[in-house]
Amino acid sequence: MKRLALAVLIPLTGCSNSNVVERIQSESSVVKHSSVEGYEDRYSNIYNKFKDYPVTCDENCYPATQQIQCQSEMQDCTYVCNPPTLSLNTGFAIQWLGHASFKVNTKDGQQFLFDPVTAQFDWPVNWAFRLSEGFNRNQPAQLSQTELQQTNAVMYSHIHYDHFNKSDIEAIGTGPNYLTPLGFAEHFPKNGYKVSEMEWYSSKQLGEVTAHFVPANHFSSRIWVPFLYEDHGAALWGGWILEHQGKTLFFAGDTGYSPHFKDIQEKYGDIDVCLLPIASYYSEEDPNWYRKVHTTPEDALTAAKELGCKVMVPWGYGNASWKMGDKTSHSALFRLLHMQQVLKAQTPLYILNEGDSVHL
Repeated sequence: MKRLALAVLIPLTGCSNSNVVERIQSESSVVKHSSVEGYEDRYSNIYNKFKDYPVTCDENCYPATQQIQCQSEMQDCTYVCNPPTLSLNTGFAIQWLGHASFKVNTKDGQQFLFDPVTAQFDWPVNWAFRLSEGFNRNQPAQLSQTELQQTNAVMYSHIHYDHFNKSDIEAIGTGPNYLTPLGFAEHFPKNGYKVSEMEWYSSKQLGEVTAHFVPANHFSSRIWVPFLYEDHGAALWGGWILEHQGKTLFFAGDTGYSPHFKDIQEKYGDIDVCLLPIASYYSEEDPNWYRKVHTTPEDALTAAKELGCKVMVPWGYGNASWKMGDKTSHSALFRLLHMQQVLKAQTPLYILNEGDSVHL
């Protein structure tokens, strides 16, 4: 497995109680900027013009299945099928907390959180969403304060409100390292947080674990004040690979399908455990845009094959989701099980209900 080397750390420190921020680069790290005049400081996808998807489900994409029991059609559901028998011995213990939030523990006693968002969006977006959609997200699985205090590092994929929540940062506290894409540190409360902003294909050592930040095909934006301010593309986005004793876990973050999956496999080899998104791709108004930045279930299955995943754990559906870009809470999971059969996909699926845990 190839390792990144010669990381250049650029400390950005301030006075007492300010955050300690470093920018991590390496000789092989990558950043692509926008080519739009006046916005050359903004970030862009490596494969920004990609649109040739290998396979697309066009009809009968959501057939009924006995593997999922629901209170209504594809809504408020529980996956009831027995999981596959696997002998991977990766040492990763995984708990899906809901939407994109995961807790991962390793054999060396470390605990990592991916995209922890345990309630609604930060204000005022939570208020605007409730007003426009008419509902709030159901309460997802919660970690106790004791569990939160055991966290060694928190990794964020991008700055959208459903993946980066300031109230969760305050609850987790200043103890862990916070690993983020470029452009995140200014959004943290000024209270002594340790933030590492990273370029694509840069890495940071965390005890016996190496965390690699890798590309995704997505975008970022958090603040929009009409005619006054916007930050589209001002922060980077991506996914994370945890490497421990020769075993790897990949958290893709929000992403559309593109050749970046092949690039990741070429650089890091076959991935043992892949946490891949399958939801938020559906839109009658703008289907091309939604698919550009979110994998369909069949895109995720294709990505799993290209990554050499030994097991795929899907996420994004669920009873505690916001149903953004989805027909229902579990429509994406119905489509995933259907397309697994259509494509005769060989990658094992380990499907969790929110709050479930598994040792792989």
